Amino acid sequence: MLSHAEWQAIQLTLVVSAVAVLSSLPVAIAIGWTIAKKQFPGKALLEVIINLPLVLPPVVTGYLLIVTFGRQGLLGGFLESTFGIRFVFDCKGAALASAVVGFPLLVRPIRLAFEQIDDRLIQAARTLGANPWDAFFTIALPLAKSGIYAGIILAFARSMGEFGATIMIAGNIPGETQTISLMIYSQLDSPNGIRLSIRLVVASILLSTIALWVGERIEGNRKRRLRGEEN
Repeated sequence: MLSHAEWQAIQLTLVVSAVAVLSSLPVAIAIGWTIAKKQFPGKALLEVIINLPLVLPPVVTGYLLIVTFGRQGLLGGFLESTFGIRFVFDCKGAALASAVVGFPLLVRPIRLAFEQIDDRLIQAARTLGANPWDAFFTIALPLAKSGIYAGIILAFARSMGEFGATIMIAGNIPGETQTISLMIYSQLDSPNGIRLSIRLVVASILLSTIALWVGERIEGNRKRRLRGEEN
């Protein structure tokens, strides 16, 4: 059986991951649509910036978050003094780190889903009197829902495993910012740490497996629907 502290870590991990994905989803949809359907100067640079968290060492990502959202950071001081929003050593910092690290995995399936939408459908809706917003919300967004769901699952799974950037900005405070990954890290420093961490390792594997299984089911349903439309 899991201890109370381990349950706390699991619950915090799920909450942080959910907040990270849901808070960044509108931005991911907007960027995915823009990259898929628009041509503009700096498009390649935007794609590079979005995908940087995939290749940067997590500690570097965490450092950049501290520089930007720390109390003496470019935005952190203003947000804390004006709105009382603090990211350093706070669960909001853990959610921010997870959102940034998982963002590329959220955007990519959404962008690919938008790219597969026939532009003639949007143009037909515009011809029938729909404004750009109506055409987007009634045509493009429903057609891209499988890509959106896939992106949510991938980003959620990635957020559950986030470690490096999180410990940099949010620290490792039991009951407040200590997620599954951070608790396993702490347990390994204690006597019999490998034995103590087995339960959390198994729980982490199960949660990640479930998330990926759901993602595969969504992708399989999308492919079957596309084959049905082609036939």
